[in-house]
Amino acid sequence: MSKARQLADNGAATPNRNMVINGAMNVSQRSVSETGIGASTAVVYQTVDRIAVAPNTAGRLTMTQTADGPSGFANCMKLDCTTADTSIATAEYLLLQHKIEGQNLQRLKKGTSDAEQFTISFYVKGNASATYALSLLDNDNNRSVSKLFAVTTAWNRIEMTFPADTSGAFGDDNGAGLTLDFFLHGGATYTGGTLATAWATTNNANRAVGISSFFDATSRTFFMTGLQLEVGSSATPFEHKTFAGDLKECQRYCQRLPAVDQADGGDFSNLGYGFADTTTTGQLAISLKTTMRLEPTATFSGNWRFIHENTATAISSGPTVTDAFSTAGIIGLAATVGSTALTLGSGLALTQNDDVDANIIFDSEL
Repeated sequence: MSKARQLADNGAATPNRNMVINGAMNVSQRSVSETGIGASTAVVYQTVDRIAVAPNTAGRLTMTQTADGPSGFANCMKLDCTTADTSIATAEYLLLQHKIEGQNLQRLKKGTSDAEQFTISFYVKGNASATYALSLLDNDNNRSVSKLFAVTTAWNRIEMTFPADTSGAFGDDNGAGLTLDFFLHGGATYTGGTLATAWATTNNANRAVGISSFFDATSRTFFMTGLQLEVGSSATPFEHKTFAGDLKECQRYCQRLPAVDQADGGDFSNLGYGFADTTTTGQLAISLKTTMRLEPTATFSGNWRFIHENTATAISSGPTVTDAFSTAGIIGLAATVGSTALTLGSGLALTQNDDVDANIIFDSEL
């Protein structure tokens, strides 16, 4: 049998078999490097799109999108321990998370007599040998299952097949149906029981039994790329997508405008258009790149201005979101200038105020 036929029979020729978005870690809209992660216990998306960090620890880390990877991969996600935590409190944890919408999981047939096995694969390495856990959480039915995996100093592909679960269907909706929780650190709350290798009602004590701690030394590193989830009992070659395809899938959850820093200081990067509804405020509309999962929140960075009647006037407060219509692909904004510089009813354009890295992040994450 030819190699092509073997791959086809194994499912490798099937498009869209990978249910993970941005598995090759190519898209990083928010930032390529963030330091001091762990100071807050909030779940944060900070660098590589669709990979969140959930910390509850005295340790601290830096997260980067790094130009490294096994053959065929240009990028990976890298963690560097910057503050160790060798006295692990009971409720501590460090998780990397990837969440998948329930409506994208229906092919697993979970909760039916036809439920499918599925396989998760990924490449990992570190600065030394370590053991971590991948724990899957069915958010709709509070069920979970876990497996341990080993990290060495070389890139290795981990392949894990999880059993079919005939109990509890995933909701056919845009909520988080399944969460992939990579446990890299955990106290007795998560490690004090017996590892749950079969689907069962979630017992936190059974989710990460037997793991090492990422925070055991400041030399500790963790690299990951090539994350894939597919139906079946074996891993097929990683499904590479175009950068444009990865970006569009990520933009359902996060959109950065402009997409990159503007070398010209933003002189010509008009992001939205509207009108002056008073002499000090303007109403604008911004078109989204694609329909988002739900109405997004917005975070504005840098300095902004209105271009109006051949004049540029700096914005003193805002912009702020006034309306968000994710399905229509339009965001309404309002902003105020510091003087009565606007003419009521006149047209406006929103642009950066000679600020190279001014940007707006629209967030609709799970």
